[in-house]
Amino acid sequence: MTFPASLVPELAHHLAEYASAGRTGLVFVGARGGVLGRNNFRRIWLRALDATGLGDVHFHDLRHTGNTLAATGGATTRELMHRMGHSSVRAALIYQHLANGRDHQNADYVDGQIRKVKRPPRGPSGT
Repeated sequence: MTFPASLVPELAHHLAEYASAGRTGLVFVGARGGVLGRNNFRRIWLRALDATGLGDVHFHDLRHTGNTLAATGGATTRELMHRMGHSSVRAALIYQHLANGRDHQNADYVDGQIRKVKRPPRGPSGT
């Protein structure tokens, strides 16, 4: 998978400044480097969404995206089950179904249509 060139430096900066070190390190940590509590995480997550203008994105959406990308990258049912922490194949098959169909192409098309719509600049409305 490739990322837009502008995203790579931002991800690298976040990982260097705000995440735990190492391959298994936490991506989001508290002020002292530990696990974020539920209330603290929610407050930080909502502030990040507001700052980026992403709107109503749920944290669980990242899990769904990651598993979809893993499936489209060729992850097996067993690998998806392990990744998701599931003991049944039901959820893994959902992601593999996405990988086998045209859903990825459809999502790219929808993404392109959304990107064509320009968000109006924030500021005084002039009224």
